[in-house]
Amino acid sequence: MSIQGIFYLIAVILLVLAALPISSRGISLALLGAAFALLAFSWDTITN
Repeated sequence: MSIQGIFYLIAVILLVLAALPISSRGISLALLGAAFALLAFSWDTITN
């Protein structure tokens, strides 16, 4: 699995956790998941 795939996997996990009715102190799991998704999407541009 590539780094890009790992970032997408982390993003999906974080977005699923953000949809659950659990509280996370100080950090938004949805925003963190969106940041990982954006990082995975732009990984080819960043590394080349």
